[in-house]
Amino acid sequence: MLRSVSFIARNLLITALLAALSLMVSAAEEGRQDLEEVPEPPELPSTVQSGEPIEPEVTIIKKEGATISEYRVNGQLYMIKITPDVGKPYYLIDNDGDGNLESRVNDIYSNISVPQWVIFKW
Repeated sequence: MLRSVSFIARNLLITALLAALSLMVSAAEEGRQDLEEVPEPPELPSTVQSGEPIEPEVTIIKKEGATISEYRVNGQLYMIKITPDVGKPYYLIDNDGDGNLESRVNDIYSNISVPQWVIFKW
């Protein structure tokens, strides 16, 4: 008799679990029907919004024996490329933004300068 009671209790427990599971599934299906469609993403803004130029201003000066290219951003000189008529070009670079061109690089790929941007200036 003890075995028949445990068998009945086990069957009742399984039946209760299946009923609860079916209620959870039906509730989940009802919740899915209430979902709204995802709207399309907005169009991307244009690349320049502040009016500042994206590319640097380059001024090319041809002198006897060399061509000098001055690179400026917002009117501030940050690099000069000097290309002599004979020999390799070299660069004069302002590394810290103080206006002094303190670095000279003979080959741009052998001593690459890490890009640096001014975030705040006061």
